[in-house]
Amino acid sequence: MDWVGLMVVSLPGLAALAALLFTWMQVGQASKELRISEQGQITNRFNAAVTNLGSESMDVRLGGIYGLERIMQDSVRDHSTVVSVLTAYVRRHAPLPRAALEEKRSTAADVSPPTDIEAVMNVLANRPLEADEVFRLDVSRTDLRGLRSGQGGSKFAAIVFQESDLTGANLNGANLNGANLNGAILRRSSLIGAHLSGASLADADLNSATLNEAELTSAELTDARLTGAKLNGALLSGALLERTVFRAADLNGAKLTYANLADASLVNAHLTYSDLTYADLSDADLTQADLTGANLTGANLTGARLTGAKLKGARGLPPSRR
Repeated sequence: MDWVGLMVVSLPGLAALAALLFTWMQVGQASKELRISEQGQITNRFNAAVTNLGSESMDVRLGGIYGLERIMQDSVRDHSTVVSVLTAYVRRHAPLPRAALEEKRSTAADVSPPTDIEAVMNVLANRPLEADEVFRLDVSRTDLRGLRSGQGGSKFAAIVFQESDLTGANLNGANLNGANLNGAILRRSSLIGAHLSGASLADADLNSATLNEAELTSAELTDARLTGAKLNGALLSGALLERTVFRAADLNGAKLTYANLADASLVNAHLTYSDLTYADLSDADLTQADLTGANLTGANLTGARLTGAKLKGARGLPPSRR
C-alpha cells in the first residue's frame, strides 16, 4: 500500500517531467528546422547575388556586391567563400592593361576605379574580421589607380597587391601589416599613418608617395624607389632597405634604428633629427644629404659617401667623418 501511495503521489511529477522532455524535443527539432531553413535562404541569396555579378547593368552588379556583403555579415561559415568571390571579381574586371597601353595608363591623371570595383574594395576593407581568418585577399596584378577604399583603418592586413597599380591611391591609416606589395606601383599615393609592419614592398615604385608617420617596422623595401617621397616621422626600425632609392626624399625625424641601408641612394635626402642608431649605411650614397641633428651612434658607415652632406649637430660620427 505504501508503494501504491508513493506512485500515486509521484504521477503528477512524472507527467510534468514527460511534458518537459517532450517540449525540449520539440524545441530542438524546431531549432534544427530553423537552421536548415536559414541555410537554405542564405544559399538562395548567395546564388542570386552571384548571378547579379554577371549582369550588364551596373546597378544590378552593385546589388549583387552588397548582397554578398550582407551574407558575409550574417553567416560566418560563408565568410571565406564570399571573400574569394569578391577578390576574383576584382582580378577579372580590373586587370592590368596590355603592355601596349602601359605608357598611356601610367601618365593618366585623376583616374579612379570603376564604381563596382571601388564598391568591392570597400566591402573587403570593412568586412567583419574573424579571429581565425587564415586566407589572404588576392587582388594581385590589378588596376586600382585612385583607390579610395583603403583609408581609415581598412582591414587589408596580409593582402596581396603584388604588381598592382595603385597610383594616386588613398590608403591613409590602412592596416597593411604583412601585405605583399612587391613590384606594386604606388606613385603619388598617400599612406599617411598606414600600418605596414612586416610588409613586403621589394621593387615597388613609391616615387612622390606620402608616408608621413607610417609604420614600416621590419618591412622589406629592397630595390624600391622613393624619389621625392615624404616619410617624415615614419617608423622604419629594422627595415630592409638595401639599394633602395631615397633621392630628395623627406625622412625628417624618421626612426631607422637597425635598418639595413647598404648601398642605398640618399642623395639630397632630408634626414634632419632622424634616428639612424646602429643602421647599416655601408656603401650608401649620402651626397648632399641633410643629416642635421641626426643620431648615427653605432651606425656602419663603411664606404658611405658623405660629400657635401650637412652634418651640423649630428651625433655618433667617427672623427674621420666629421
